[in-house]
Amino acid sequence: MLQFKPIFLGKVPREVPSAATSQKCIRTNDIENVGRTSRHQTFFEMLGNFSFGDYFKKEAIKWAWELSTSEYGLPADKLWISVYQDDDETFALWHDEIGVPKERIIRLGEDDNFWTSGATGPCGPCSEIYYDFHPGRGTSNVDLGDDTRFIEFYNLVFMQYNKKDDGSLEPLKQKNIDTGLGLERMARILQKVPNNYETDLIFPIIEKAAELANVSYALADDSTKTKLKIIGDHMRAVVYLISDGVNPSNIGRGYVVRRLIRRVVRTGRLLGVKGDGMGDLQGAFLPILAKKVIQLSTNIDADVKTRASRILEELKREELRFVLTLERGEKLLDQMLADALLNAQGTETAPCLSGKDAFVLYDTYGFPVEITNEVAEERGISIDMNSFDIEMEKQRQLSQAAHDTVKLGVENGANLAEDIPDTEFLGYNTLRSKAVVEGLLVNGSPVAQVSKGSEVEILLNRTPFYAESGGQIGDNGFLYMMEAENEQPAIVEIKDVQKSMGNIFVHKGTITEGMIEVGREVEAAVDPNLRQRAKVHHTATHLLQSALKRVIGQETSQAGSLVAFDRLRFDFNFHRPLQDKELVEIEGLINQWIGDAAILETKVMSLTDAKRDGAIAMFGEKYGEQVRVVEVPGVSMELCGGTHVSNTAEIRGFKIISEQGIASGVRRIEAVAGDAFIEYVLTRDNYMKQLCSTLKVKAEEVTGRVGGLLEELRLTRNEVSAARAKAAIYKASTLSSRASTIGTSKNIRLLVESMDDVDADSLKSAAEYLVDLLKDPAAVVLGSCPGDGKVSLVVALTPGVVDLGIKAGDIIKPLAKSCGGGGGGRPNFAQAGGRKPENLLGALEEAREQLKKLLEK
Repeated sequence: MLQFKPIFLGKVPREVPSAATSQKCIRTNDIENVGRTSRHQTFFEMLGNFSFGDYFKKEAIKWAWELSTSEYGLPADKLWISVYQDDDETFALWHDEIGVPKERIIRLGEDDNFWTSGATGPCGPCSEIYYDFHPGRGTSNVDLGDDTRFIEFYNLVFMQYNKKDDGSLEPLKQKNIDTGLGLERMARILQKVPNNYETDLIFPIIEKAAELANVSYALADDSTKTKLKIIGDHMRAVVYLISDGVNPSNIGRGYVVRRLIRRVVRTGRLLGVKGDGMGDLQGAFLPILAKKVIQLSTNIDADVKTRASRILEELKREELRFVLTLERGEKLLDQMLADALLNAQGTETAPCLSGKDAFVLYDTYGFPVEITNEVAEERGISIDMNSFDIEMEKQRQLSQAAHDTVKLGVENGANLAEDIPDTEFLGYNTLRSKAVVEGLLVNGSPVAQVSKGSEVEILLNRTPFYAESGGQIGDNGFLYMMEAENEQPAIVEIKDVQKSMGNIFVHKGTITEGMIEVGREVEAAVDPNLRQRAKVHHTATHLLQSALKRVIGQETSQAGSLVAFDRLRFDFNFHRPLQDKELVEIEGLINQWIGDAAILETKVMSLTDAKRDGAIAMFGEKYGEQVRVVEVPGVSMELCGGTHVSNTAEIRGFKIISEQGIASGVRRIEAVAGDAFIEYVLTRDNYMKQLCSTLKVKAEEVTGRVGGLLEELRLTRNEVSAARAKAAIYKASTLSSRASTIGTSKNIRLLVESMDDVDADSLKSAAEYLVDLLKDPAAVVLGSCPGDGKVSLVVALTPGVVDLGIKAGDIIKPLAKSCGGGGGGRPNFAQAGGRKPENLLGALEEAREQLKKLLEK
């Protein structure tokens, strides 16, 4: 109901008096119950009906009963009712109007039967309908929470209050209805099966999973059945999520998908599914299960079948990626849990896995903390979630980009937004218009007037300024308040326009001249050059989406966009980088369409008609009953409220400037068009002219000339490197006489020296030369400071020294640590670097003493 919240609160006028809905829902806050109870699911379909001041309790109760008993045919004597403890009116309606016996109407408290949409907001008492699977147990001491006997399938919320910050309830201006009926729960009742999972919505997926695991569901023990139920439930969820454009990632909705996929993969492995379950040990089994989900969805959601290839590819890729780290992660988790148990025995405390360890599993090995928690619980070990949350927060602060949010602040005037009507947008037809100042805000607080130099947010009754939406940034321009008698004219420079509280445009700017006040008339003027740049980039974005679908496949879909004055950015779902030839083909198509000089067609139609005609909708956007459709005939048709050119020829030219991955399964193209395209080409042409002048060649000869220079550079570097190595070897030969002899029986030769500023490669050559020169058994440790605060270290040992149990890596680690670095290598040879040249001589002396002690033994 969240999309209806502004309507319930009276912030946005209702477009219809009532509505019926069928909504796909994802719920993961109690994921641990999936498969363990008869009714918990991560994915479910919620059927609902809503009233926006049209009808209330009496009608909602009557129709809910009629639907349950007449349409679904449920026996009236198997239905129980719950009501809010103080709601006598609802109790009376159920008993007096519907005829439900008093003993089957149960009063429950606020936790059960008072519904809220959050800490604040629309709320009200609710009444629920339960189905009784065992009416023979009687009516005394009944617990509606008993899952073995009852299932709640219908909830009627009487939305009549607004819960305020202080917890008080104020009546809403209109009384509303919000009901929800769970499709899977009703299917269970009608199909007479013991749980939601064994309905025809999920059970075919479970049967396929059982086949891959080579088990029989009917004969399986409870633990195996639970695992199969988890797979059946989660597979529905991930298929529908990916179909709707949500790809696996480590943040937001993407993390929900990744978490569910990895839970299915691990559960499948626990059931013994190897590879694809059909003989290919290197294969993936999720696509096989997904095909069953897609088959079941064909007559329900046609888009799932259309997007099948992308769904299957994404699942295969994500499963195989996870399997690569799963075994290593499982071994590490086993060791961590064993250590936790050992530590608990030593300290006589309850075994607990540290949050830092759980985070390493999550961050490095892709283990959702929920999976770690499940495995730990199986061993009787808890997880320190507080320290895990701290580690997660550290990561968020480092990696999560800040998201700007638009907020219309009305701290000292809560009724301001209610008193201001929606802004009338004139910008499709004009860039200049008269308007009246309806409100002014400074730092979120309403004011009557604002003077020169102040930052201000201005609310107008009408405007030609486009407010940021649909990826297109807000217009820039000026507001002019006309000069009155003895008054200075006011000028406001507008730098951004945003929407808030429904459809109120917030013009953000700085007063550069005079004073502006509420109630006065202004002239609003959009910067025409910047608007044209935005129009060009927005239409080019539509062409780009069409070109992508034609070149890489119709299943690709938009994942986000930015339409700015200087460039466009388009994010789309795709599993690999685009090839150069594909980018060339995409550019060619778009520039061909630009050259065709097609006239755009813009029309307003019903959402149903637009979808029927094939208009593309952006996932996640909310659309009203009437939508604006922008069409480039024969090329593109999209639902779009943005501004566009009249003719594709206005775009002039299009150029992709980058293509990259920004998340798992999501690519990003940045491009320029129009004036930005011309500027880009001219700038690059200037760079080329400078390069040609420097290299003294023609433009067409630059590539060959640069290739030749690189080859010359490579040869020169090799020559320099060889010369340095020879110099280092010569210098090393002069050091060989400094080698000391250790031990009485083996006469081991030991040399530990600094070679000043010799580079790392030459130091390696010198060490190899010295161990050959000193003969076996010998040990050589060399260090140098090649410059820029760097340290290079090498340890080289002959076979005779290695046979004594001495390893080069063991020698170099403390040496590198002393010099502020690290490294490693083979038992006979190790290299390292550092950042503390001032510690080199002392570290070499420590290494000398360490080796002497080891060799003397």
